[in-house]
Amino acid sequence: MTTRASREIRRIMNTLTDAIVEHRLPPGAQLTEAKLVEALDANRNHVRAALQKLASETKIVALIPNRGAFVAMPTADEATQVFHVRRILEQAIVEGVICNLTARNKSRLINQVEREREAIISQERQQMIRESGNFHRLLGNISGNKILAEMNDTLIARTSLIIALYQETPDVKCSIGEHQAVMQALFSGDESQAVRLMEEHLAHIQRNLLLDCHSREVDLIGALKPS
Repeated sequence: MTTRASREIRRIMNTLTDAIVEHRLPPGAQLTEAKLVEALDANRNHVRAALQKLASETKIVALIPNRGAFVAMPTADEATQVFHVRRILEQAIVEGVICNLTARNKSRLINQVEREREAIISQERQQMIRESGNFHRLLGNISGNKILAEMNDTLIARTSLIIALYQETPDVKCSIGEHQAVMQALFSGDESQAVRLMEEHLAHIQRNLLLDCHSREVDLIGALKPS
């Protein structure tokens, strides 16, 4: 594959990922190749390759035989597993950040939280979602561990899908206070506090998801009996 083709496939992947993560493409939405070719001004082969890579690498796209490509719909079990792994990864990321917290990186974190605040003030939901995820992406970048950061980026995208499916309320504003608390713990050099606050932050997000309602089997016979 040529470098030019690789760049084009990556462009398509990034565009689709942004649309999915920001909830512009909802879970279950069909990703028709012909429409993507038109919308993205892209080659059909490149679109197909991008969809295949998103399905295999990030799991935010599902390829269903004889039906086509769709935005993935994570199960409640998958959601629980994603949060479990994120807690493990983000603990390691926080530990790495402590070791790499230069003046420049402190400034980057302060600026990121400020962008999050501006998104909340503007009441731009997609921007709020984007900047909230960017806080976690920035921590991965600052940690200095590229593998951890790449894995976490993938899980952040999957988490956004999970939130779109299972969150009870569309409100995304609650995270900024928790992000600030994590940042302050990092700035003070308190690794154990920063890890604890990050775990609580992820647990808070998970608690606000209606995973039990979606994963519970329904007793059809009992439900349809007259009261």
